[in-house]
Amino acid sequence: MIGVIGGGGWGTALAKLCAEKGYNVQIWARETEVCEEINRYHTNHTFLPGVTLPDTLSASSSLAEVVSGKKYLITTVPSQWLRSVAKEMAPFVSQDMIVISASKGLESKTLKKMTDILEEELSMVDANAIVALSGPTHAEEVAVNHPSAIVVATPVLKYAEEVQDLLITPNFRVYTNPDRTGVQLGGALKNVIALAAGIVDGLGLGDNTKAALVTRGMVEMARLGAALGAQIPTFSGLSGMGDLFVTAFSKHSRNSWAGRELGKGRSLKEITESTKMVIEGVATAEAAYMLAKKLNVEMPITFVTYQVLYENVSPRDGVRKLMERVRTHEMEEVITGTYSWE
Repeated sequence: MIGVIGGGGWGTALAKLCAEKGYNVQIWARETEVCEEINRYHTNHTFLPGVTLPDTLSASSSLAEVVSGKKYLITTVPSQWLRSVAKEMAPFVSQDMIVISASKGLESKTLKKMTDILEEELSMVDANAIVALSGPTHAEEVAVNHPSAIVVATPVLKYAEEVQDLLITPNFRVYTNPDRTGVQLGGALKNVIALAAGIVDGLGLGDNTKAALVTRGMVEMARLGAALGAQIPTFSGLSGMGDLFVTAFSKHSRNSWAGRELGKGRSLKEITESTKMVIEGVATAEAAYMLAKKLNVEMPITFVTYQVLYENVSPRDGVRKLMERVRTHEMEEVITGTYSWE
């Protein structure tokens, strides 16, 4: 009934959640060794160590097998691989499917959101039945049933509520939101700000610095969202403030970990080669930078993070650039409406 496309930690956690609700769930993973481990030992030590999976959950490296005949597909593959995987999925997708996009990022080459990619590659599916899923939900905690909350987004309420019912459990609260653009941008851009927050930690700059950076980072997220037609209140919700907070401060966050390592002096190449996990904020920083330049949106933290990642600006010089910017007002029209001064 449910096919989960991607055998990483997040895909495995969502598959476990659905299987424990009694659904027939199958995971697709490109790595045959991951599939063999899930099927034989009911574990996925590579991407979700320490978690036992239900016996009813199976895995396959065949997309045809996992996609065919399913009512729901949940895509969790890294953002830069989604298009190529969706192309492979397309021959086996039927028009009555609901596709749940749980990947977080922006495609570097096109600057497009994940649901845009799925709409293009899976054109046989109703565009409104492609539902975005995002929020402050680390796989490690969802997998052990820690109380969590998430949001599903699509312009059509019946699809949002169907996915809400599909996923909700006593420990996994699911909200609905019609703002699919804002929900996806929140989930993507928070990874960039979390990288910057990790750099602050790696430099040993303290709580004041990190709190200021995260707060101003959310302003940037909302500013770009507004330019793309998102609803500003979305960025105060689970996929904005919620996901930003957990990603910037959690011990589970790959993005903040990578930022800390950059702040300590390691190179980006060394960091990315030291882990099998994808650090989504690295590619998203480039896409967000290009998108902000294209739309003439001011995003100083994002720009400096891009320069640290791609232009060899040192983390400490990046902080100095931010602190020496021209003075300005805190509140801006995009967030609060126009202020008047006496």
